[in-house]
Amino acid sequence: MSAAVPHVTVPHVPVQAGSAPRTGGSAPAGQDRARAEHHRADRPRADRSRSEHPRADRPERVTVAVYAADPVLRVGVIQQLRSRPEVDLLADADAERAHASLVVVDGVDDDVAALLDQLRYNTATRTGLVVGTLGPGALQRVIECGVVAVLRRAEADQDRLLHLVLAMANGEGVLPGDLLGKLLTHVGGLQRSALDPRGLSLLTTREADMLRLVSEGMDTAEIARTTAYSERTVKNVLHEVMTRLQLRNRAHAVGYALRNGLI
Repeated sequence: MSAAVPHVTVPHVPVQAGSAPRTGGSAPAGQDRARAEHHRADRPRADRSRSEHPRADRPERVTVAVYAADPVLRVGVIQQLRSRPEVDLLADADAERAHASLVVVDGVDDDVAALLDQLRYNTATRTGLVVGTLGPGALQRVIECGVVAVLRRAEADQDRLLHLVLAMANGEGVLPGDLLGKLLTHVGGLQRSALDPRGLSLLTTREADMLRLVSEGMDTAEIARTTAYSERTVKNVLHEVMTRLQLRNRAHAVGYALRNGLI
């Protein structure tokens, strides 16, 4: 016959409201499971929030079209810009929808001016010129054709090209410092012309440039090559000067301009 097991009474320990009994210093398994479920429930909501609300400050890429008769010049500019995440280079078929159009040339002639003039009528794009050299009067000519930014090809590294493109996309203009000075001088001449409507004592920048070349002994063909205008344009400009100032010939026009400090 086995011995009787004595009955042991465990004293009741009251539990305060809002607290949980502790066993060995750790939270009960039920509480751990509740916390884990809570964290798992939060994570999908956060992920959904990020996917449903994309970043509003992410910049739009600037679409760019590159025009160049010389394939070497074209490839050089494209290679400079291809790796930049801010730029989206367009194929020729999509060039008309570019935010910025880059025309890359050695110099400005009638063909280049015709291309620039054609781009001016595309209101979706703004035109920049990357050029080797700008002869006398060429800056005025390209601005008349709608160019808003100019960069010399010798200075056209990746950073300057990107700055040019982004500035055009933002509605800004870009000119080298010396060209900006020439432009301001030209604008000042236009203002003086407005104050003297008859134009008897003033010449435009283009007229002064051409008369200065005449004074150096250049003929029509040489002036055309130097200024990147056609021979017909040179003749028309000089004829307009002589007609407006009532001068007999080119020599008379040069003498008049020298006497009045116009060249």
